Amino acid sequence: MDTTQQRLPVMGCDIHVARRGTGAPVLLLHGNPDSSLVWRGVMARLADRFDCVAPDLPGYGHSVAPPQFDYGLESMARWVDELVTALNLPTPLNVAGHDFGGVFALAWTATRPQRVRRIAISNIVFSADYRWHLWARIWRTPLLGELSLLALSPRSARASLKRSSPRLPDAYFDETYGLVTPAVKRRILRLYRTLTPAAFAPWRPRVEAALAQVPLAVLWGDGDPYVADAWADDLPAQRVRHFAAAGHWLPVVEPQATADALAEFFAS
Repeated sequence: MDTTQQRLPVMGCDIHVARRGTGAPVLLLHGNPDSSLVWRGVMARLADRFDCVAPDLPGYGHSVAPPQFDYGLESMARWVDELVTALNLPTPLNVAGHDFGGVFALAWTATRPQRVRRIAISNIVFSADYRWHLWARIWRTPLLGELSLLALSPRSARASLKRSSPRLPDAYFDETYGLVTPAVKRRILRLYRTLTPAAFAPWRPRVEAALAQVPLAVLWGDGDPYVADAWADDLPAQRVRHFAAAGHWLPVVEPQATADALAEFFAS
């Protein structure tokens, strides 16, 4: 079963979407600095049971966005909602998000709980109390953030990612870094400078209220140097599953286990 590719306009962006499988649809949202490639292995293993829909976020991967695109939570919740409508996906819909994809999935759930059937997230925090990792603090600092990304070479980027997920395949890194253009680096700065810790405070009660209606599962790679595994229990989840041998990029290094956990949760 092959993966299909399509493009469609959403909120002034030209969005690339990868799609594979048949059955009930599942929306799969990636994080930073990735693309829909983060879900490729999972999609291959879910395709016989679900219609897997994996967009590239605005300005990431093969998607194009205006330079001033707003990565705020309200804007991204609206973007997810308009994407679902543009794709004509039936709701309520199952959705999974890794890294910032999980943040945006939670924001959408907070604004449109009636359109979400179940939600699964991996390795991300939705809290004003989280002390962000060193790279986040660097990228949020004017000039220092620009200089850090200007100096980021394939060799240094590979070393950093290998520390965060030693089992990350070299082939995945090569494909992903090949999509991290100067424009994407500017997106990284804009994303982190928009989503500061303070941005999450007014949203936390909205998320918790939505999760009283929408079941949540948390899948967590315990070897994540960016987010301690204690944060896996921060949100009111029906299920929390830890993967001791995985780092930050859980869907990439454990595609079969991730697919099985999602299939079990979404089929409930």
